[in-house]
Amino acid sequence: MKKSKLFVEPIFDFELLGLVSPVKDYKMAWLINRELNLNLVKSEDIQIEFMSSPQLEISQYLLSLPHGFIQLLKNKALNTSQQLAYLIPELRNLDYFLLVQDQTQQTSITTFVDHLSKNPYIQSVVRLDISKIKSKENLLTY
Repeated sequence: MKKSKLFVEPIFDFELLGLVSPVKDYKMAWLINRELNLNLVKSEDIQIEFMSSPQLEISQYLLSLPHGFIQLLKNKALNTSQQLAYLIPELRNLDYFLLVQDQTQQTSITTFVDHLSKNPYIQSVVRLDISKIKSKENLLTY
């Protein structure tokens, strides 16, 4: 019997910002809400199971848009064996990721970068190229 394999290539149709800040996740969401006039709301933590390592729980804040979403994800978390683990291990220097998907093009990622970089609690805001991230599949949570 002939076997066929189905290869599915995920689509990363969102923009990605990396944030460096020492503040807790709830304060980061509050800062982003205040700076960008958004309403990110705490959602259920994302649980990711890896083949070779323990389960990881990632804190998330979400705002649903009519044709997209804005999502704040924490990069650092404790896994089930209480060890520090990362959502995107190759970007350990980043504390948070802000995913922005808007099919209507009404949100401007450059405006987000400008406003967030002026905040004294946010040390760095970096626009990331998703195609260059090795473990980008971990960002597919929505």
